[in-house]
Amino acid sequence: MKNFTSSILFPISLLFLLSFSYVNSANPSGFIKCVTRNSQVSKILASNVLAPSDSSYTATYEFSMRNPRFNTSERLKPAVIVTPVADSQVQTVVNCAKTFDMQIRIRSGGHDFEGLSYSSTYQNVPFVLLDMIKLKSVTVDAKAKTAIVQAGATLGEVYYWIYRASGTLAFPAGVWSTVGATGLICGGGYGPLRRKYGLAADNVIDARLVDAKGRILDRQAMGEDVFWALRGGGCASFGIVLSWTLNLVDVPEKVTTFLIQRTLEQNATKIIHPFQTIAPKLPKEVDIRVRISTIESPTTARGKTVELSFTGLYLGAPDVLLKLIQKKLPQLIMVKEDLKEHTWIEAVMESSFFNMFEDTYSPEDLLDRTFLFDLPTKAKSDFVRDPISEEGLEGLWEKLLEVNPAETTIIFTPYGGRLSEIKESALPFPNRAGTLYMVYTRVLWVGDTTKKLEWIRSLYSYLTPYVSNNPRRAYSNYDDIDLGINPATGPITLADAKVWGKAYYKSNFDRLVRVKGMIDPDNFFRHEQSIPPFLPKADM
Repeated sequence: MKNFTSSILFPISLLFLLSFSYVNSANPSGFIKCVTRNSQVSKILASNVLAPSDSSYTATYEFSMRNPRFNTSERLKPAVIVTPVADSQVQTVVNCAKTFDMQIRIRSGGHDFEGLSYSSTYQNVPFVLLDMIKLKSVTVDAKAKTAIVQAGATLGEVYYWIYRASGTLAFPAGVWSTVGATGLICGGGYGPLRRKYGLAADNVIDARLVDAKGRILDRQAMGEDVFWALRGGGCASFGIVLSWTLNLVDVPEKVTTFLIQRTLEQNATKIIHPFQTIAPKLPKEVDIRVRISTIESPTTARGKTVELSFTGLYLGAPDVLLKLIQKKLPQLIMVKEDLKEHTWIEAVMESSFFNMFEDTYSPEDLLDRTFLFDLPTKAKSDFVRDPISEEGLEGLWEKLLEVNPAETTIIFTPYGGRLSEIKESALPFPNRAGTLYMVYTRVLWVGDTTKKLEWIRSLYSYLTPYVSNNPRRAYSNYDDIDLGINPATGPITLADAKVWGKAYYKSNFDRLVRVKGMIDPDNFFRHEQSIPPFLPKADM
């Protein structure tokens, strides 16, 4: 990145003027004419450029909208939707957007927790939605144990094509098949192989990026600083990822899965309390998570109770796992009948792994982007470094019982293993050694949504004494605008951005803003929680 160093320190006045141009002179019609008259791409691209008046605009916009919560008039929709089919068309979009002062939002899978990849809270700042859905090829080299994945591919597509190439190779990523691989990697990306092989971002070899100048850069051309930032620092702040080169990892021919459910009346608190410290210390081959939810219970006084679903994967044989859990976590009372043995791809599809598929489904279903249901939700995240006391857990159950059955979910995802071996500064994702588990909390956005928002915020407040602090941490892929947002226009001060930036990235945030100053000093790639460029030390 030596060729960018001269642009790190730029005048604040220039940033101030540039940031106001979006409102003053944004020109959607000019942008459309620009991209469709380009002689190299016009014939192909013209049919993939949609204005709100076009008949297919709504269907295209809503197809990858995974959270229906944001399909309202309260959110600004794109002034133009572009679905490119070639890298050169992405370059054209960037160049035309700059010419006509249009901001860009970039969508891969559409699972953005706050919908910021395809909608905006800024009502007066027109933007282009660059929907990468047609750039989704996955090329696997089983011999080299690598895969080249285009930016629009989903995890299901990645998993399917790896399976077609080899039954004993995998990629360490998530469990929801319709999630975009790019969005997941951009925030770090965790899944059932995290304790053995680390995050998805830990297993990226190369990337191709279109920067604010419309150039296509690979790892060598962009430099190690930018390559570092893309793997967990939120790619949309730095450019538009075209593709990734991924490192694939080994998995056994047969793996073991399980699902064990316990309620409060079945001693759940006595199980989960030791679980907090035992699970992170289990062998790397063991993934065990717990999903906590409120369910109906006619036999209890309230008519509902809290259920804990322990779900997991073991890279080995059932009898070995059974002995291990019976020794390390006997409170779970695991028995032989709880365990199932599968091939890796069967485990990917099996209900105790994803907790949604059935045995009748086939791997080809992973290619279906409409296969899974879409949920209107509000979610938050935390990281726990010291175990929650039994008293604290009992209070958590009481918070869950305040709402109706099936309307809430909390997931404890243990860390340890490989995650603890990687330095906190290795990638922007900072939650490594010392983290016991991540907490994911969600409420369905149904009924009285004002009360639902109040409830999940009160739950967040309740957890304050039990989770990380100074700063209180959050997972950037579970973006949460309650933490703060950048102003729609005008300069973004680091003092304001640090409020949410430190929560996501801790001390790595300081390096991210410097990288932003290198690759995008004019802050072209901008949204509610985008990384701001480097500013003079007085603003630090």
